[in-house]
Amino acid sequence: MTSSIIQATMRLGFPWQTQDPFLFCVHHDDKYPAGNDQMGPASSLAGRNLGMDFEGKDGWRMYHGDVVPGFPGHPHRGFETVTIVRRGLIDHSDSLGAAARFGRGDTQWLTAGKGIVHSEMFPLLDKTAPNPVELFQIWLNLPKADKLVDPHFSMLWDHQIPRHVARDANGRETEITVIAGALADVTPLPPPPSSWASKSESDLAIWTIRMAANATWTLPAAKEGTNRTLYLFAGKAQIADRELASPTGVALRPDAEAMIVAGPEPVELLLLQGRPIGEPVVQHGPFVMNTRQEIQQAFADYQRTQFGGWPWPSEAPVHGREEGRFARHADGKIERAE
Repeated sequence: MTSSIIQATMRLGFPWQTQDPFLFCVHHDDKYPAGNDQMGPASSLAGRNLGMDFEGKDGWRMYHGDVVPGFPGHPHRGFETVTIVRRGLIDHSDSLGAAARFGRGDTQWLTAGKGIVHSEMFPLLDKTAPNPVELFQIWLNLPKADKLVDPHFSMLWDHQIPRHVARDANGRETEITVIAGALADVTPLPPPPSSWASKSESDLAIWTIRMAANATWTLPAAKEGTNRTLYLFAGKAQIADRELASPTGVALRPDAEAMIVAGPEPVELLLLQGRPIGEPVVQHGPFVMNTRQEIQQAFADYQRTQFGGWPWPSEAPVHGREEGRFARHADGKIERAE
């Protein structure tokens, strides 16, 4: 019985392998140095392929940024991004006129729908000390019926996101941060209205799990027919009686519990779970549709409309150094993190 709980294991690379309804997951973990006056790294950029720096030189990447690390303006259509920031900050700007600075436990959930352009920059605010940035970006597919819905931008602030804390027989703690998918008596914040996560039949869950050294916790069963992947990204653990070390992904049988026993150091995992949408997936760069013709239409629409245009003075805007964590929605409503 135990061997059938683990259906497959995979070595985690960059990005991580995912299952329907998830399209993509990447773990960014960059040890950025102190920042300069422009909120970029106060370090030489010599030898970096600026604009396409994914090599991890000195433990960090510039990605598509050439002054501030990150991802200048780029379009999306046909899916959602869920961005969970564990350390550091992201400056968001988009073609709807919305903007945000979020991080330090916050999650942004963005439905691209019929089309949006956004930028995700990593401002290095501290000029005297390192500026580590660690985050997950997850792409969640939309079913055909919802691929052309209006874009939707929402913030899940760290203080609002519910946690479930379990203690084993020895009092060792496991804390589960519940981004999506109820767990025990914990109900998550509502997902965007057109998300696959909003459908009662989706059985969708996104949880981050931190276990104390030697802690034991049992992952509850999901529904039959659900895809379920557990990503062990820090530490060593025994999962369903199998000894595993990070970085490892584990595809699990959904309708069975899975006991997890942490090793001698704290363990961290990410769970991505959901009933598959089960439709054709055709992806080209930032567009994910059901047919090649729809991809061609996405490019034509973007060239014609720019998905609303770009109301910012640069392709890689960042907010003021003294700005706190906030979100300004397209309708002008402003939220601030507590």
